[in-house]
Amino acid sequence: MALDKEQIARTVKTRDWTLRYYEAGSGRPLVLLHGSGPGATGWSNFSGNIEALAEHFHVYAVDMPGWGESDPATVDRLDHVDAAIQFLDALGIERAAFVGNSMGGQTSLRLATEHPGRISHLVTMGPPVGRMPSLFGAGDGPSEGLKVLIEAYRDASPENMRRLVEIMCYDTARFATPELCDARSQAALARPEHLANYVAGLPQGAPLPRWVDPALLPGITVPTLLIHGRDDRVVSFESSLFLLANIPDSRLVLLNRCGHWAMIEHAEEFNRLVIDFVRGNPGDE
Repeated sequence: MALDKEQIARTVKTRDWTLRYYEAGSGRPLVLLHGSGPGATGWSNFSGNIEALAEHFHVYAVDMPGWGESDPATVDRLDHVDAAIQFLDALGIERAAFVGNSMGGQTSLRLATEHPGRISHLVTMGPPVGRMPSLFGAGDGPSEGLKVLIEAYRDASPENMRRLVEIMCYDTARFATPELCDARSQAALARPEHLANYVAGLPQGAPLPRWVDPALLPGITVPTLLIHGRDDRVVSFESSLFLLANIPDSRLVLLNRCGHWAMIEHAEEFNRLVIDFVRGNPGDE
């Protein structure tokens, strides 16, 4: 039986934030961190993964500050690593495996370098590494996908959401449905303060005013799984090649016919990869 969104929804008050999250399962803690798109939430990014992962782990899919049903956040307060640590502290979780898509992957990378004692496993899907020269990306600023994403923040209409979903996925016929585009538009428009804060913060680096220090990547010691779509038009797979070259205990799965949402387009394979990786690499218990 599929999980019911409202039945697994929870709210927690941390030191600085009121956060919405979705909780299921038991055992080793596994925290899922969503990406930065308008209308993105723990549920919208991971609804196809929570149930399968919860058969093996205690899963927490969090709406980070500035997204979903969590508190709004202006750019000067956007530090998702600190918010993630507050989340762990509020729930009494000492260490957790972190699974992060895009912005959530960057958050997880930073957390692994700045708070190594709080993370047991690191899994990323399509994370940006930082503002560095790119071999395969466009030379005129943001990628094609990020330009569409930013426009969808400025105008979160169903039409712009259709353009966003189409550029996020390889299989647009299957995933860029009118239902999904309308749902993403409604979710984004329901929280106009999130949209306004994102756009206002762009000149100051929103949604990632702080990036992982690439010089610290070789110091990541936890088992690391990098998953990336070869057809990702938002963040080129070369970012995961860079991470593979710099994180000692890492491995990369590069998926053909896959865009930026590996956990959505290839949900069954993604779930299997994460389950086998975390269970098969006990790490530092």
